[in-house]
Amino acid sequence: MLSLARARRSTIKTPKRWGKCAPRGSPLVEILRTNDLVLISVIESLLRAAGIGFFIADQHMAAVEGSLGFLPRRILVEAREEARARKLLTEAGLAAELRND
Repeated sequence: MLSLARARRSTIKTPKRWGKCAPRGSPLVEILRTNDLVLISVIESLLRAAGIGFFIADQHMAAVEGSLGFLPRRILVEAREEARARKLLTEAGLAAELRND
């Protein structure tokens, strides 16, 4: 019997990421927590250009809360790249934004 049904594909659309994001299973360390979307964009660009793996946590939760600004987004980098990421952001003049814990 011939079936005319097409093969099913996932209906979930995920955005393509052009840059290096942290691979799954890699230990991550928080280096920054902020509500400033422009700052996040700048740091994301710097980390991508340097090839440092990163993840922006809580960005979807912040959208769910209605963009009121009480849930800051966190930038996490691979643990083995933490020193390099901190140096990069310090050289870019963003040392005051970094978390020290």
